[in-house]
Amino acid sequence: MRLRIAVVLAVALATSGCGKKAEGQVVAIVNGEEISAAELNAELRKVSLPPGADAKLARASVLQRIVDRRVISQQAREDGLDKTPDFLNQQRRMTEDLLIRMFADRQANTNQLPDEKQLAQYISQNTRMFADREQWSLEQLRFAMPTDPKILRKLDSTQSLQEIAKVLGEAGISATPAKTRLDTAVIPADIYGRVATMPAGKPFIFPVGGQGIASVIVSREPAPLIGDQARPIAVAALRHEQSRQLMQRKLKTLRQAAKVEYQKGYAPPPAK
Repeated sequence: MRLRIAVVLAVALATSGCGKKAEGQVVAIVNGEEISAAELNAELRKVSLPPGADAKLARASVLQRIVDRRVISQQAREDGLDKTPDFLNQQRRMTEDLLIRMFADRQANTNQLPDEKQLAQYISQNTRMFADREQWSLEQLRFAMPTDPKILRKLDSTQSLQEIAKVLGEAGISATPAKTRLDTAVIPADIYGRVATMPAGKPFIFPVGGQGIASVIVSREPAPLIGDQARPIAVAALRHEQSRQLMQRKLKTLRQAAKVEYQKGYAPPPAK
């Protein structure tokens, strides 16, 4: 009897997706798993179609990408990858990041739009983004950032990209030359103050992850934003700053209310 029940259940599970149809709000079914119109539309919103593009063809292409993603992820589950500690840790992190972004967006929507006085003050205090905005052409060297303090001291004393390349070469570190452009509007104020006043040809180095990027400004092109051009940029920047400050205050409140227990040796140092 138990065997018969098990067989009936197995058949029922195997055929449970057979009655589903791709119609209405269901645009496709992949091995019994539905893909909804809402899911497809969300993906389509991320696609920038050129003027005159075939919208129906683009929709079919995006849907096929979702289908391909779904069949591969289904196979990954069949292989048990969704049960591994690495997957669970990354899934938790991605879920937390998504929730934080959505929470921040909701908080930002409650902020009032800055008034004209606030905008004028922000524009006058951040000239690198507006009246003094420039486009810099940079020559660069990109390399694995050394950890040896002796090499780092040598790099700090260099006066050109050629000297940096020599120091790196002597240390057995390869460097890749590159060229790029940099908008001064995106440079944080404290960094801009140091870099903008450097002597011509003097390199500056910033670590990005495990990579070091040494740059030299080879030309500066004025690109001021004034009047009506400056206003939407200032509104967006001010709202971003308001949201950042709001989130910091919210985090402080939540941290004080949270009950957190650390294993010995893992707790952060006391706040000064």
